[in-house]
Amino acid sequence: MATDLHAPPRHLIRPEILAATDALGEELTEEALREHIWPLFSRVLNRPIHPKLGRPEIYLANHSLGRPLDCTADDVMGALDLWYRDLDAAWDGWMEARDKFRALVAALLGVERADCVVPKTSAGQGLRAVLNALLRPDRPLSIVATRGEFDSIDFILKMYADKGWAQVHWVEASGGRQGVPCMTKADITGAVAAHNPDLLVVSGAFFSTGQVLEAALWEIAEFAHKADTLVLADLYHKVGVVPPCLDRWNPWIDFAIGGSYKYIRGGPGACWLYINPRHLDHDNEPGALRTLDTGWFAKKDTFKYERTEKPLLAPGGDAWLESTSPFSTCYQALAGMELMLAIGVERLRMYSIEQQVLMRDIFHGKGVDMFDPDPPAQFGAFSLLPHHNAPALSDALREEGVNTDARGKYVRFGPDILNSREELELAALITARVMK
Repeated sequence: MATDLHAPPRHLIRPEILAATDALGEELTEEALREHIWPLFSRVLNRPIHPKLGRPEIYLANHSLGRPLDCTADDVMGALDLWYRDLDAAWDGWMEARDKFRALVAALLGVERADCVVPKTSAGQGLRAVLNALLRPDRPLSIVATRGEFDSIDFILKMYADKGWAQVHWVEASGGRQGVPCMTKADITGAVAAHNPDLLVVSGAFFSTGQVLEAALWEIAEFAHKADTLVLADLYHKVGVVPPCLDRWNPWIDFAIGGSYKYIRGGPGACWLYINPRHLDHDNEPGALRTLDTGWFAKKDTFKYERTEKPLLAPGGDAWLESTSPFSTCYQALAGMELMLAIGVERLRMYSIEQQVLMRDIFHGKGVDMFDPDPPAQFGAFSLLPHHNAPALSDALREEGVNTDARGKYVRFGPDILNSREELELAALITARVMK
């Protein structure tokens, strides 16, 4: 059973996943995972063998695109079956799936209200919804953001600046470990103090390096609030890796964005925006925070089709919904979230840290010097191999049947619960050979 501070919502988890995770025992081991969890992934674990090498590919890009459960296909087909069978009556089932998606994300975030989670098709869409709620008629928005934000976030902010809608103050990393740039609390709070921005945009875990802002993120957010600055946290590389617990441990996060593409195993398009409850329940009052990114699902009494001259919003987080959304994305993300909650993020985190330490030791033993963070818990669910031409090295590894990716000067290796020690040892041998 899971041992997270928040008990898993067992009523939201299907019986076959509960049966598998209940059989795991207290500590995760490769043997137990192989026996009880791997059978839930038979399709992806039985992919065609590598055409050149005559063996299966070693997949170490789990931090990029997570591997789906078998039942994910059944869930997506179930959404289509409703359409074929019920036609417009399928909306009842689709709405239930959307509500379950919101409830599961809320459980992963550690928040009590599911309506604080608003489905989006990308994290960038969530950012735009926030920016378009804060736009001012008298001046550009003042924003502080780090240079470590993901490309979409970086690009959207630069587009708002190019349009004259925002002035963005960029924070450079002043710290570093073994050549890996690291953001410090002082880097970010110093920029907030210097610019007194309307909004701070900061990652909970940085996509290129894996650096995790754990306690520092909460302290940064509290500092920002004392300066009357709202905070948007990008948790894409943190949710499912480190338990955020937004409600109780950090009430200072105003907004958070993330998605299911990676660790949650939900594929593209299943993303979300979290809105702190203090910004909800006042949507139809003067001065309330309301976004321009809206549509008929954000209307009060949506299906009455009434058209008031003044826009009246639905209660709570529903006021941040938009137009008709792609409900199939909710279906594709359900199984991965159920599995993650049933196992427990804290247990998954402990296993990931131990697995990465093992992997780095194996690679070091083959003469491949990975970045070795100390302590390991200050970095996320992938490990870095510095290289002067990381993209070319990653491509060469893929040709040899080791699937990684590269960001900047680093090849990223992301093992997970479906990787064996044998795979890590073979990947180390191949990497050492390719790098000669």
